[in-house]
Amino acid sequence: MAQSITLNVNGKERTVQADEQSMLLYALRDNLGLHGPKFGCGLSECGACTVLMDGKAVHSCVTPLSAVRGRKIVTLEGLGGGSELHPLQQAFIDEQAAQCGYCLNGVIMTAKAFLDTHPHPTRDQIKQALDGTLCRCGTHMRMVRAIERASRHESTQEGQA
Repeated sequence: MAQSITLNVNGKERTVQADEQSMLLYALRDNLGLHGPKFGCGLSECGACTVLMDGKAVHSCVTPLSAVRGRKIVTLEGLGGGSELHPLQQAFIDEQAAQCGYCLNGVIMTAKAFLDTHPHPTRDQIKQALDGTLCRCGTHMRMVRAIERASRHESTQEGQA
């Protein structure tokens, strides 16, 4: 039965009318109009629906709203600061690391959570971190280069702080 559920999404309190057993993905896309997270497999196998929950990458297609109360959710739309892109998003543009773009949400959000805990990763660590995100376009090496580029930018920013 639908009820009023308040979610903290991209730094704002948002209320949706939904069943608490409904999946987070549907509330984000259907109720809040956030289309970064994509429906891919619905089984937590492709990663297209990835969001950050309290800084950790989670698959929103299998995360019920009941598990999100009091948690901070960040979607692809919430990474940048207003009109500015997050360095990870900019790195993907700079490296031309997209073809169809369907997997990009999952790759970028997974990479964001990974870089937050591994600011100076090796190429092999990046590849391992992306193991749970599926892409059929063949831009894997460009994606890895984009994540490497973003990690260099982040370490440069750390040095300026």
